[in-house]
Amino acid sequence: MSHKVVIDKKALKYLQDLPEKSQRLIKEKCHALAEDPFPDQGGDKELLQMDYSLYRLHIGRSFTIFYQICEDDKMIKILEIATIEKAHKLYRRL
Repeated sequence: MSHKVVIDKKALKYLQDLPEKSQRLIKEKCHALAEDPFPDQGGDKELLQMDYSLYRLHIGRSFTIFYQICEDDKMIKILEIATIEKAHKLYRRL
């Protein structure tokens, strides 16, 4: 069963400011999360070890999406979209 994808306002603003090609690629990956949100072997999705379940998805070599899965509501919450460089800085703080 598919999940509903909800994008945080800050992440949506960031997405809208990107070039069309980058927007299209990110949107395709977000729609794919609706069908398969959980990390699997050899995939681009990863569960980050924190106090709560936060997942990340690399999009090519340019962007990373941070998201949460709300299984009770069948919802994926896109919390942040960042460049790979910014994402690596965030990893170090986690």
